[in-house]
Amino acid sequence: MRLLLDTHALLWWTTDDKRLKDREREAIADEDAVVWVSAASIWEITIKASLGRIELDKAALRQELDRNTFLELPILWQHAEAAGSLPRHHDDPFDRMLIAQAQTEQLVLVSYGRAFRDYDVPLAPADI
Repeated sequence: MRLLLDTHALLWWTTDDKRLKDREREAIADEDAVVWVSAASIWEITIKASLGRIELDKAALRQELDRNTFLELPILWQHAEAAGSLPRHHDDPFDRMLIAQAQTEQLVLVSYGRAFRDYDVPLAPADI
């Protein structure tokens, strides 16, 4: 399975937060899964840390990504175009980018965000 972690799913995975349910944990940990982390999520995390909304240990986050062999998904031209063309159900630019990337790259988006349900994007937990 090809998965894209939403920012919260990434943070919950790296901190072993119980809000990430067992079903999603198993899908992420599956040896056959290919798990992507968007540059948009790292950007969002860094901004929230700079505003004091979350604590960020950059080295620990990097180690966790490497240890889990998560792949980095850069923001490409086609992602930006797709994000800009999405219906205006939701205005959060980071969420819109993740939706566009999941659609463009045919990834299942691991997220509990309600706003994602309004878009044509495969979602976990619903689609796992």
